[in-house]
Amino acid sequence: MAKKVLSLKEKIVKEILESNCQKVKLAITDIDGVLRGKMINVKKFESIASTGLGFCDVIFGWDSSDVLYDKPPVDFTGQHTGYPDVHAQLDFNTYRRIPWEEDIPFFLADFRNKAGGALEICPRGLLKKIKNEAEDLGYKCFFSQEFEWFNFLENSADLHDSQFVKPEPLTRGMFGYSVLRTSQNSEFFNDLYDLMLAFNVTIEGLHTETGPGVYEAAIMYDDILESADRAVLFKSGAKEIGHRHGIMPTFMAKYNEKLPGCSGHVHQSLWKNGKNVFYDAKDPHHMSDTMKSYIAGLLHCLPQILPMFAPTINSYKRLVEGMWAPTTLTWGIDNRTTAIRALPGSDKSTRIEHRVVGSDVNPYLAMSAALASGLYGVKKKMKLTTPATQGNGYAEKSFGILPRNLWEATEAMENSKLARELFGETFVDHFCKTRKNEWRTFSAVVTDFELKRYFEII
Repeated sequence: MAKKVLSLKEKIVKEILESNCQKVKLAITDIDGVLRGKMINVKKFESIASTGLGFCDVIFGWDSSDVLYDKPPVDFTGQHTGYPDVHAQLDFNTYRRIPWEEDIPFFLADFRNKAGGALEICPRGLLKKIKNEAEDLGYKCFFSQEFEWFNFLENSADLHDSQFVKPEPLTRGMFGYSVLRTSQNSEFFNDLYDLMLAFNVTIEGLHTETGPGVYEAAIMYDDILESADRAVLFKSGAKEIGHRHGIMPTFMAKYNEKLPGCSGHVHQSLWKNGKNVFYDAKDPHHMSDTMKSYIAGLLHCLPQILPMFAPTINSYKRLVEGMWAPTTLTWGIDNRTTAIRALPGSDKSTRIEHRVVGSDVNPYLAMSAALASGLYGVKKKMKLTTPATQGNGYAEKSFGILPRNLWEATEAMENSKLARELFGETFVDHFCKTRKNEWRTFSAVVTDFELKRYFEII
């Protein structure tokens, strides 16, 4: 009698049950890219492996600080719905074990709507939808993300007690690409690299950046969905590993106005039949017409969907002239002052870097926005009429500038027919309400800036 061939799901369930694990961890990302999850008993895991589970929909009804969206409330959930459970399904392709937590099995999950399809406002579901659109056109999407972030010799309790004033950086001074600084903190540095590798989040490069306690990690490229999963897990994993070394990482886009901000640049290329369709050996710069149309789409869509690349109040403190982040609707070949950096090289390496993206981004939304806008240019066969910027991209304002703050950017997206065409009415309405909530919350707060500026003299 032929031996039964087990499916991926059956193999994983069998492995976990036979390994005598007592618990399994699962997680879903909210609209801000924060992992929301739980630990479950292995018997519970066995029972939900095929059927899925209920997960409270409040994670789409509150902000990153668990403050409910109520001014105004979002349509999806709230007191008007009673905050019910929504169906979630484990994605067995995301299975890995957490090496810094005794190899606990871990899974990411997706939300489903009542019809059984992807929930329209689920960030991971949105990326799957855009990815499917690319694959329907015959494209395989290879993406990767790189992060810059500050590290501090702090813990949560002390930071809250000090009101987040003057946290102690891991190192002092400006030491980009410093071998000395990484050697001085080699325990954390090596743990971060090795444990992430064991967690199936392969780091291609890791080094210090310019600034006190700043690191940069480039995550190895892969299929777009896998790359977004790795990016989300990297941010969460870096915080968990850092905690074990008495170090607190922050992925704020701009920790200090006097220092460079932290990027989350997204690299991207399209492939078809095993070939990089961005590469053309006959073009003077080895850029294919597909690559040029893709860049044209990125530039055309960018000011209408900017909150998906710059989602917080703080994001726009990074997007200032002369501080390694773009401010204009420009592109250039290997130019780090432009919004889009074309990197034409070999038939394997030719790619595009989206430099607007900050480290505070939700990777699922950033990659969805990049791919959707690039595909828009390809499908419309847009011509790249904007010339490549040869020098200072900050000075080239004739082709447009980026919205200056979250409110302005969200207004543009909310009123954009293009954004609704790319991502659907339901997602755009929900996402824009959450961003306006972020702006209103910030606007109601009396800041240190106001006290220092007005308390005595006005």
